[in-house]
Amino acid sequence: MRIAFLVAPEGVEQIELTDPWQAVRDAGGEPVLVSTRPGEVQAFHHLDKADTFPVQETAAGLTAADFAGLVLPGGVANPDQLRTDADAVAFVRDFFTRGLPVAAICHAPWTLIEADVLRGRTLTSWPSLATDIRNAGGTWVDAQVKVCTAGPNALVTSRKPDDLKAFDEALIEQMRGD
Repeated sequence: MRIAFLVAPEGVEQIELTDPWQAVRDAGGEPVLVSTRPGEVQAFHHLDKADTFPVQETAAGLTAADFAGLVLPGGVANPDQLRTDADAVAFVRDFFTRGLPVAAICHAPWTLIEADVLRGRTLTSWPSLATDIRNAGGTWVDAQVKVCTAGPNALVTSRKPDDLKAFDEALIEQMRGD
């Protein structure tokens, strides 16, 4: 179970990267850090710099066919940068085209909005994205975790770091196809 974790070079919320990453490893999967540039990504604890992590692959030229699923960690700056990168957006869209599971937490649905994959889907996020999600054709709900299967693939979403336990459990279940 090879799972892509797509993040921008700077701005990912560290706990939203490391916690699901560990859940994938604990489930016997292989997490792969994908970014828009090679090198390292700078994680954050909200607005403060945290650790750096080595990029394993870049989004340019990658296809979803090489993975069993996709995780989109949040942080405000992370998805804001990803949604302006054509390769990152195309990579995300490919998971939906191929019917592979996707998990997104906090502000990460901004990238899904840009990929135009939310029409007819029900999801949750950080509350400030509710209008953006509705404007993109989705239905926003205030829930710890939401699994939507009303589309070509399972979409797992959560609101914030406090929801990580439920998010991790749901994403592992969907990535395994349970």
